[in-house]
Amino acid sequence: MAETAYKRPLPRRRGMAGEFYDYCKKHELRFQRCTNCGTWRHVPRDMCAKCGSFAWEWAKSAGKGKVFSWTTAMQPMLPQFADLVPYSPVIIEMDEGVRLVTWLTDVPAEELRLGLPVEVVFDDVTPEVTLPKFKKSS
Repeated sequence: MAETAYKRPLPRRRGMAGEFYDYCKKHELRFQRCTNCGTWRHVPRDMCAKCGSFAWEWAKSAGKGKVFSWTTAMQPMLPQFADLVPYSPVIIEMDEGVRLVTWLTDVPAEELRLGLPVEVVFDDVTPEVTLPKFKKSS
């Protein structure tokens, strides 16, 4: 097995989380959507929180959203992030209504603002793992 240059923690890719990252590897951002009531959800799970249905599909996202919240870390939470300090993980609210924690690739912390429009980009961090990240919408 070849050693990768990527040294940061990688997501677990088992079960439904594995399915989510399998789509990311194909450069597709997909979330679960209830086929009974149409409610989108993330983090993936078996049952719809709105209607209680177990019927769902992996629906393709438009890949657009806005900055909902963020924090700026002045000290790394893990040593693998020391070279990024200060860094700002963000919560993106997708147009479909789901939210996810991710990275903005082109916006420094001092330029972050609520409602900033963003769109997905995919970062192939290893041959097996692709992470959904975001950039400012043009």
